[in-house]
Amino acid sequence: MGGKINMFGQEILTEKEEFCQLQQNFIPQYEAVFHDKMAPKTVVVIPSLTLDPVILAKVDGIVHYEERLLCLLLLLRMPNTHVIYITSTPVDPIIIDYYLHLLPGITGHHARQRLHFFSCYDASPQVSLTEKILARPRLIKRIKKAIPKDYLAHLACFNVTDHERKLAVTLDLPVYGCNPDLLYWGTKSGSREIFRECGVDMPPGYENLQTEEDIIDALTDLHYKYPDLKKAVIKMNDGFSGEGNAVFRYEKLTAPDNIEQQIRELLPNELEIIATGLSYEMYIKKFEGMGGIVEAYVEGSHVASPSVQCRINPLGRIDVISTHDQVMGGLEKQIFLGGIFPADEEYRIEVGKLGQRISEALRNKGVLGRFGIDFLSVKQEGKWLHYAIEINLRKGGTTHPYIMLQFLTNGDYNAETGKFLLPNGEEKCYLFTDNLHDERFKGLTPEDLIEIAVQNQLHYDNTREEGVMFHLIGALSQYGKIGIVCIASTPERARYFYNKTIDVLKTECC
Repeated sequence: MGGKINMFGQEILTEKEEFCQLQQNFIPQYEAVFHDKMAPKTVVVIPSLTLDPVILAKVDGIVHYEERLLCLLLLLRMPNTHVIYITSTPVDPIIIDYYLHLLPGITGHHARQRLHFFSCYDASPQVSLTEKILARPRLIKRIKKAIPKDYLAHLACFNVTDHERKLAVTLDLPVYGCNPDLLYWGTKSGSREIFRECGVDMPPGYENLQTEEDIIDALTDLHYKYPDLKKAVIKMNDGFSGEGNAVFRYEKLTAPDNIEQQIRELLPNELEIIATGLSYEMYIKKFEGMGGIVEAYVEGSHVASPSVQCRINPLGRIDVISTHDQVMGGLEKQIFLGGIFPADEEYRIEVGKLGQRISEALRNKGVLGRFGIDFLSVKQEGKWLHYAIEINLRKGGTTHPYIMLQFLTNGDYNAETGKFLLPNGEEKCYLFTDNLHDERFKGLTPEDLIEIAVQNQLHYDNTREEGVMFHLIGALSQYGKIGIVCIASTPERARYFYNKTIDVLKTECC
């Protein structure tokens, strides 16, 4: 491998080389046990949002977003599977019980014997969970000790950066996720290169920009090429959920000449920055640190924001595992709020095929694990036109709702039909949000929430395979914020549960 040689003539591998060996060894492990429900295995869940800390700090209750992967506790339905879950702060036992009681065919006692929670007891948002774990060698020892002897184990991470790679090597465990060396293909610039390679339509624009001057040049060129364009979007390469975006309005231009100079003068005062509390100077500094793109703002009388969730397994197989219509809000509808599953039947199969094509290009780059591909779609003259927007090489906002549905019902999404079907042929769908927020919800404890849900027949019912699943429960009391997944057999029924949940919570808080 080209590593250093120690005094005994033995090769010393670099961290990257050790990681690559772990990932290579994961292939036969995956083939041997991953789809065997009775095989002894351990999943170590690292729900760390290892993303830009400045932008993360703008999200209320960000530490509780580590609870979104609690859906993976439903892996305990496999009787010989252990789950180890690490968080920044302890998870309320009531929340843990909330998930465990839904396990089909498994008693809570049996599941608890195979479930191990560890906490860093550190809520600071400036440092990612993974970095907190790495700074606690005794915690790492306890994690290693919790893995049963001779059990095959791997890490399940929200996203994989250099920090997760270091943790994988420290724990001597592979990751079911993408090598950090490939993360460029999940940036805004890398995404555009992949779309161009695949021949997939995307908004006109420019990638691999680094400076304020690059932004001005790109905005100017866009205006000259598309003089009727009303708006453009500036995006940081590693921004997420729209928080790294900003919108420039060409309608602010006052004359047909000196366009570049006008943009230069307007930009500091007129740029609409999506992240709250981020000044223009801070935004440009962040942009120059990570680079980014400028592209046309897609508009139309009928616009949708579908996404496709895909997976490449260690054997190289590609699966289109879901489609969603994303619900966007905030300034210029740049913030991801939730979604509807599956996407609209008019285009869900079509965007799934585009996702398959893009996934093939990513597989050729060596990408592994779950990722999402976002589109903006415009209906013109009865036909939908799909513009690829970005690739997220990580789990995302659509991951946990789909895992909940799949594990609760034992159904699966069929990309050829665009439907999620149970073993008995019944179709299921859901509506979800990570951001149901109301100041009146503050003060509701996890115990209060579950009591309200049960008394008002909102709670997910295994016998009917419909109802409401809550997540981000830990954020409710302090921030008045909760996530919900409303599962039903029809979109109308899912919407009924969604509206009823809001009405009930508001009534109970009066």
